[in-house]
Amino acid sequence: MSFDPQSPAFWDKGALRKELERVFDICYGCTLCHTLCPSFVSLFQMMDENFGDATSLKDEQMKRVVDQCYQCKLCDPICPYVPPHEWDIDFPRTMMRASLVEARNEGVSWADRMMGDTDRAGRLAGWVAPLVNWANRNPFLRRLMEKYMGIHRDRLLPTYHGQSFAKWMRRRPAAPKGNGQEKAALFYTCTVNYNEPDIGKAAVGVLEKNGVECVVPEQQCCGMPFIDVGLLDEAVKKIEANVASLSEVVRRGYKIVVPTASCSYMLKQDYPRMLPTDDTRLVAENTMDLSEYLVKLHETDKLDLNFSQGAGKIRYHQPCHLKAQDIGFKAQELMQLIPDSEVSRMQCCSGHDGTWSVKKENFEASMQVGRPLFKFMRPEDACTVTDCPLSAVQVEQGTGRKPVHPIVVMARAYGIEVES
Repeated sequence: MSFDPQSPAFWDKGALRKELERVFDICYGCTLCHTLCPSFVSLFQMMDENFGDATSLKDEQMKRVVDQCYQCKLCDPICPYVPPHEWDIDFPRTMMRASLVEARNEGVSWADRMMGDTDRAGRLAGWVAPLVNWANRNPFLRRLMEKYMGIHRDRLLPTYHGQSFAKWMRRRPAAPKGNGQEKAALFYTCTVNYNEPDIGKAAVGVLEKNGVECVVPEQQCCGMPFIDVGLLDEAVKKIEANVASLSEVVRRGYKIVVPTASCSYMLKQDYPRMLPTDDTRLVAENTMDLSEYLVKLHETDKLDLNFSQGAGKIRYHQPCHLKAQDIGFKAQELMQLIPDSEVSRMQCCSGHDGTWSVKKENFEASMQVGRPLFKFMRPEDACTVTDCPLSAVQVEQGTGRKPVHPIVVMARAYGIEVES
């Protein structure tokens, strides 16, 4: 069954149970994803115990598989049965559907509601950023957060800033208009806005260095955090607001560029499913990952290659949601244009995956998932890089060193100073 929240059958528990049985049965007959994530490990183990009969799985066993899916989407690119195959298998969205149905029937905790509303949390934290950052590092308060909010006491949490990227953008002097040939609308994402504003500043600097007219349209969180906790209606409100704003700038000739993989995936892949309108499809068709956009500039001889310094050794992690977009290794291609650069790449899941790894019941599993990446990122003679700010937090958790974004590497190579 296609992912259609508008259909009454989508929310029917009996229909959902039959779809889970169908998908689990086909996956068990394939096992290509047998070690890909905890969901498949648990699924195949429980199917073995039930002699390969998905109909014999208890509801709590199915729930375990659903809860262990953290929406990395890595099964999508390798699954042989994705549409247009007649079996129509979409494992992550089937798990997403199950989570949404459970949330609608069982309700969502206040802690999950808080974690899902990143815009509200970011605005509130920004007013008292030093206090929030101190509280997030205080052992006593972290024990209370674990008890009452379910956030693991050892989980590193993102840093908040008193000045968001959006506020910085509004206060900076008028930007140059560019050469009139390239126009980009930056969808900066809530993580960049509240937690990693330097990524946004570097993006603006690099785009303007290359003569791109850069604008920042009105925008909200992409909605993915709300979906992660099961609040589809709240997510759709975010999607509607963003589509209204972004479709307008697309009609004015701008490409939408996004510096974080999860959000570019959301705009490209999930927006048309959640809100199937012509404007949504227009936004999806004109959205690009930031490195994807810059590589396209290079392919048309429009990228400035006058770098002022080299990059040296780079250990680059390609996030799951970039791999799932099937666009190749654009950040690696970009960094290899910098003189004296030597880029090594690893494709694997960091294990952070948004709100999933924050929860106390998933933290240890998330660290186990990330272990191969931690080993790859550990050498201290290289700059560590990832397109995903949350993966950067996870790598810092596992190695003590926080990676930077590819656009920061580019800005440094150009000699662009990222303003504080």
